[in-house]
Order: sequence, then structure tokens, then C-alpha cells
Amino acid sequence: MTGNGQIREIVIVGGGTAGWLAACHMARKHGDSGLRVTLVESPDIATIGVGEGTVPAMRQTLHYLGIRETDFIRRCDATLKQGIRFVDWRHAPNGTQRHHYYHPFDYPAIDGIDPTPYWLLSGQPGRYADAVGVQAQLCDAGLGPKTLVDAEFTGPAAYAYHLDAAKFAALLTEHATERLGVVHRKAEVLQVELGQNGQIAALHCSDGKLKGDLFVDCTGFAGRLIEGSLNVPWRDRSDTLFVDTALAIQVPYDDPEAPIACQTISTAMPAGWIWDIGLTGRRGIGHVYASSYIHCDQAEQQLRDYIGPAADGLDCRRIPMKVGYREQAWKGNCVAIGLSGGFVEPLEATGILLFDLLSRMLAEQLPGHQDELGAVANRFNRRVNHTWERVIDFIKLHYAVSERDDSAFWRDNRDPQSWSQTLQENLAHWRHALPSRYDFASTMEVFNLENYLYVLYGMGYDTQLLAERFPHAEQARQRAEAIARRHSQLKSQLLGHRQLISRIQQHGLQKV
Repeated sequence: MTGNGQIREIVIVGGGTAGWLAACHMARKHGDSGLRVTLVESPDIATIGVGEGTVPAMRQTLHYLGIRETDFIRRCDATLKQGIRFVDWRHAPNGTQRHHYYHPFDYPAIDGIDPTPYWLLSGQPGRYADAVGVQAQLCDAGLGPKTLVDAEFTGPAAYAYHLDAAKFAALLTEHATERLGVVHRKAEVLQVELGQNGQIAALHCSDGKLKGDLFVDCTGFAGRLIEGSLNVPWRDRSDTLFVDTALAIQVPYDDPEAPIACQTISTAMPAGWIWDIGLTGRRGIGHVYASSYIHCDQAEQQLRDYIGPAADGLDCRRIPMKVGYREQAWKGNCVAIGLSGGFVEPLEATGILLFDLLSRMLAEQLPGHQDELGAVANRFNRRVNHTWERVIDFIKLHYAVSERDDSAFWRDNRDPQSWSQTLQENLAHWRHALPSRYDFASTMEVFNLENYLYVLYGMGYDTQLLAERFPHAEQARQRAEAIARRHSQLKSQLLGHRQLISRIQQHGLQKV
């Protein structure tokens, strides 16, 4: 401890996206109060660096931290992401008849007259996303979500980003050290010194001793502090989410002017799924799979077959994954953020989302005195564990409501024995009632009503409704016409995605 019991020295161990997001949030919130933030990382350990997808909350984070959107797009090879296109998740591929649905970022138009029950009662004509909004059609047309006259972080359609994770970490490093006053030490942590109270007193580094009041563990799956020194166990959730390995290949564009998809493409495979993300100069493509259902060589061949001849000669990186979370994200004066705290498969860009969310929550709830650590930690851990469990439920939903039975992987995922009690109860209830906001009462829900609607009804979930309770078919028809008019209006205003990104890189965007 640094003396007098006040929390004035924050030490973050480990860099990468998680470490530097934690540093930026802590310094942004407390930098003017005299609190000092130090990040120490080994100069020899590379970050995993494959998390290339975000959710719309990242726009608010960049703006809050003081990073210009123009600089971010230029520096991180970033493109604009409007959602996820799920291919073959409902049915296995069958010739040219391949099912797909969208989980877009625009909220569905369910305020007032909700089109959802009328769409269900009419036999689910067309795609659900088209019945409640226009963004799926914007993605089909390859249109960006904003115009050049829209200021930074704004636009007529909601969006997030695809990005180069290594370049994003470098941008965060520069911003934290040059703008927010974070101290950056490149050194090896040789030993963790514990005090008589069992908390961390100091780190013995290759460049000297480093004391702190609160330590943030961003050392990846190793959990160098939270597990290696404080022995906090990992709560394994591979009983629910089966995938445990990722293969990643970076694929250059054959044509530098080729269109860039403005959505993540997630294609279901016999033992997992493939992500396909378009950046400005390349595509990031990877196969997330369950190693107990398929051999690594076969999984890699499926990935190369998906890419085609462009994969010839390209290196394939293999990344083992631990699915689950710490039983205590915060123990004593140590908090685990990033992979050291938890991880689930990156199906809905949950990685960076949760690193960011928990970093800001830690900064917002940082106590002023050592005596307050225990009480704040208990509250933090309850909220974090609840968040992880609900995220796991939402990811599992994608598998649970699938009709696929072409492999043991899909059959086992559809078995309710692998679902949580909460998910089982919700799906049973939603057989006879629409999901409602009362089903998502916690303020710590990461995925809410809108997200569930897109997945449930994108996958064709069968909710049986009493028609007489929905007497406003004419108003629902008028809502559908308004959605169609909105699509025509936006289609005439928006540029192609690559064209938009190129102009942003050349001319920039108006500062907010």
C-alpha cells in the first residue's frame, strides 16, 4: 500500500485492448483528482489481437475518451458495422437455398404499434428485420450508415466499427500516455508481493519495484495476478458454450476497390461458425469451433474452403479459448479485466464490449479508501457475474432455437440440458407470449429486448398468439409503409460503404 489508506495509485498489468481501455477510463474519470495510473506490460508478449468487431456503445466510448472518430477510422483501418448477417444458422446449406437473417443495430420499430405480432400472425412473410426496420436492406445494398455531412459519431442509422485490434491498442496507448497522463512502463513482472492481509502490496519488475493501491489484471487467460497470486478460480462454462478454439487468417483484397461489407458475416459450420469481417485493406476471417467435435486440421480445411483460392499460402493462426469467467472478478485490491476476467465466443462482439463496459464500471465505482474495497468489490462481483450469465444465455440462444440437426454439435446445442434454467424458462414463456421489457429488468443486461427479438424471429421462432388481442392490423400496415418510405429516402442519401470510408479518410468528418 502507498500509505494513509487512500486509493491514489492504480497499477494495470498488461496492455492490449483491455489494458489500455482500462487505463483510459480510469485516467479520464480520475485524472484531475491527483490519482495516478500506471500501466506495466512486457515488451516481449504480443496481445491476442483478433477482436475486430464492436457494438454501437464504442461510439460513445470514443467520444467520452476524447478520441476523434476521424482519427480512429484513419489509424485503425476501421470500417462501419451495422450489424451481423447470420448465414445457415437455421438450416444447413442446401444447394442455393441458404437461410440468412440479420441482427442489425437500429432498434426495431416496436414503439406504438409493434409490427411483430402482426408479422407473426400473417405467417412470418419475408425477413423479420425488414418488417421492423430498414437497416438489413441497407446492408444488402452495401450502403454506409451515415453521410459526410453527419458529424462524428452520428448518422441516420446506428453503427459500430470493425477495426484492426493491434492498431486500436496502439491508438489507445498513445491517447492514454499523451493526452490522459497514464504512465507507461515496459518491463517484466518478475514477482508479485503480497502483504500480511493477503492483498497485493507491490510488483517486483525488471526495472524496479512498483507499489500500488489497486491493481488491475489484464494479463489475458493466464490471470497472472487474480489467479497466479490470489488463487481466484475460473468458472468454466464449456458445458453450455462448446466452442473452445479459433483459427484466424488475414486475407488481402484482390481488388483494392472491392466493396466492403458493412456487417459482420457469421456462417454456421458443422462444429462452430466462421466470422468474415471487412477492413479497409483486408478481410479478417476466422473459424470458431469445438475441438471435441472436429479435428483442428479439418476445421482449418473448412476455413480455407470458405475463403477459396485467396487462402493459398496464407498463414493460419490457432488460438485456444477458455469459456467462462472468474468466480470473483474483484478480490481484495485486484480486479480482473479482459480475458483474465472472462470470455465467451465472439459471436456478438462480446469481447471488447465487456472489456469496455467493466473498465468504465470500475472507474465509476472506484472507492476513495482501502476500507471501502470489500463492500464495493462484493457489489461489483454480483453485477459482473450476472452480466456474464446473461451474455452466455444470449449466445446460447443462437444455437438453442436452431433447427439444424446435421451434426452432433448442433444436436447437443439444441438439447435443453445444456441451457440455463433462465433460458429454458424464457423460451417456454415465449412460445405463447411476445418477449417484453419486463423480461429484461436488470440495468446490467448487455443484450435486451431488441436483441432477442432479432435473433428469435430471425431464426423463425414460433410464438403462438391470440389474434383477437391484436386488432390494429391497419395501423400495422401503415407502419410497414412508413418503413418502406424511410428505406427509399435513405437509399437516395447514403454512399456505398467503401466510398464513404475513402472520403472520410481523405476529408475527415465534422467534429462534434
